[in-house]
Amino acid sequence: MNVMKNVTNKSEPSNEAFAERCPMPDIARLIGGKWKLIILQVLIFQGTKRFGELKRDVDGITQTMLTGQLRALEEDGLVTREVFPEVPPRVEYTATEKAMALTKMFHAMHDWWMLECKK
Repeated sequence: MNVMKNVTNKSEPSNEAFAERCPMPDIARLIGGKWKLIILQVLIFQGTKRFGELKRDVDGITQTMLTGQLRALEEDGLVTREVFPEVPPRVEYTATEKAMALTKMFHAMHDWWMLECKK
């Protein structure tokens, strides 16, 4: 008999409880898709960017897609958009504190990927 099979960490929920309370659908809606994580990575690790800079830094994204993704991220409180009253208008995008909380997740994904590359 495998003794470890019956050992559970009391601080972690059971698989059934985890599945019932799992926020993954909400998380996927907020940061899922092909572009949102890449946009957030750029803003979190490189700082505030103008639209054109983001377009250059997010390889392969169309202007329409970038506009839509930035609007969605702004609606969800992950990105702020600041318009400066200049001619021509200058618009800058910044990761919010809520987005900055994802920094550890990005580091964990990086560490996981590095382990996968060594296989």
